[in-house]
Order: sequence, then structure tokens, then C-alpha cells
Amino acid sequence: MTAAHGIRPLSDTVHVSATLDKAAAENFPVAPAFLPRAWRDGLTAVYGYARLVDDIGDGDLAPGGRDAVLLGLDPAAADDRLAMLDAFEADLRRVFGGTDGPPRHPLLLALQPVVRAHGLTPEPFLGLIEANRQDQRVTRYETYGDLVGYCELSANPVGRLVLSLTGTSTPERVRRSDAVCTALQIVEHIQDVAEDLGNDRVYLPAEDMRRFHVSEADLAAPSAGASVRSLVAFETERARELLNEGTPLVGSVHGRLRLLLAGFVGGGRAALRAVTAAGFDVLPGPPKPTKSGLLREVAAVLRTAPRKG
Repeated sequence: MTAAHGIRPLSDTVHVSATLDKAAAENFPVAPAFLPRAWRDGLTAVYGYARLVDDIGDGDLAPGGRDAVLLGLDPAAADDRLAMLDAFEADLRRVFGGTDGPPRHPLLLALQPVVRAHGLTPEPFLGLIEANRQDQRVTRYETYGDLVGYCELSANPVGRLVLSLTGTSTPERVRRSDAVCTALQIVEHIQDVAEDLGNDRVYLPAEDMRRFHVSEADLAAPSAGASVRSLVAFETERARELLNEGTPLVGSVHGRLRLLLAGFVGGGRAALRAVTAAGFDVLPGPPKPTKSGLLREVAAVLRTAPRKG
């Protein structure tokens, strides 16, 4: 049988696996083995979607243009990020019942049964696409509020999808989840200052840079001076406060979901602890927590998160 009959060639299987394998580099486990199989399958499908959207927006697709071909474009279009995002959105529409057949990309084909089984809506998925469109147009953020608005598109949809996949979404949990997800996005920005600058992006608010007398030239240095360290410390505390605001989410659920959410919060706290241990010097490279440090933070979250319900 051929791909036209629903069987994808082996090369596409390998191609998809390469995208999903990036989960190992995340600050926290994407779909840990202790979760029920249905949850793991759903989280893996959502991660594959989110990872591919980010790879398109970052220009980090596998060479050869295979993703463009899968989306019905010429291989050369793989370098046109906005065209790729438009084609990806069109394929997402097929997941939700488009009139021109099933999804074309295997990662979206894998997402379709998850969407149907859990009654997921398009909005969170569209938010992630729009965040990557914004990355093509906006490379600097004037205010902290502007940055939080970006995180509402780039990070918060993921937490909302986790709640929907596990059947635990409520307005209060969504609010707490948004705080955690925004915090985790800011943590990533803090860790990746040098890498982002190399890609002509600065996610430290310009108003904060002026307040601490930090220029982009300072961010390009091999190591951080006192002003940059003070700025990073300030943003680190903001992220910590958001994590604290979101931590009651962990206590509002039970069982294995409680452990999963503790992993998210603990992963963020461990990353912030690593930044602090580095003296807030993130310019030589992103400070990363140790596995033992991560486990300690997860245990602390489980121990201290107030239980509700």
C-alpha cells in the first residue's frame, strides 16, 4: 500500500520521531511513563504539534524540505516561515473537519484522534501558530506587559491543553495554569538570552533594560557584568512570583496528574535555582538544573502545594 492509502513511508516515521525526540531536551518531562496511556498519547501528540510549530517559526526544520512537501508546498518553501505557518494552519483546519480531506502532515494526523477523543477546540493550537507568526514580525518587547501578551499565545495554550486532555479544566485552574506557563516561558527566555540575541531576538523588556542600564552590546558579551546580572535577577524574581501564584494548581488535583503538574512547577523552580547558582550570568550558556536538583524541587512542590478539593 502507499501513503495515499493511509500508510506513511518509513522515512516519514523517522522524520516524525526526530521531532518528538526533542522532548528529552525540555526542562520537564513531556509525557512521563507514570501517566495513563491515553494521557501519554495525548500529551505526545500535543507536544509534537507544538514542537513542529516552534521549529517552523525558528527556522529549525530538518533539511531537505520534507515538512514543506508534507504540507503540500514546494521543498524550497521550507525557508519561508510565514508560508509554512499558513500551510500548517490550513492543515490544522483539516484536523477539525476541513472539507479537503484528512490532515497531510503525520504529526497532525496523529493529533486528530486526540482532538476527537477529548473534544479539544482549535483556539489553543491557533494561539501557538500566531505566536510564531509574531516571532517573524516582533523581535523586541517594550514592556513586561507586552511580553506577557506574547506568552499568552506562546505558552499558556499548552497548559490549557493539558487540563483539557485530563478532563480537569476549570476557570480557576486555567488561571493558575496560565501563571505557571507564562513563568516557564520567561524562565526559558532568561536561560536563552545569548542564543536569542544570536537570532536577533531579545525577550528582556526594553523598559527593564533601560532601568538597569543594560544595552544589547552588554548582552553580547562573553559573560555578564553587574548590570546584566541585576536585570536577570529581577526577571528571575518575576518568574518565581508567577510560579508561586500558579503552585496551588498542583494542590487542586489528585493522583498522577498532581505529580505531572508538580514536575512542571518543580522544573521551573529548578531552572531558576540554576540561574541563581550561576550568579545570574546566563551569557556563557543556559544554566541547567541537575537531575537531583530537579527531583528535590518536585518533592518540595508536592510537599508544600496546598491541597484543595
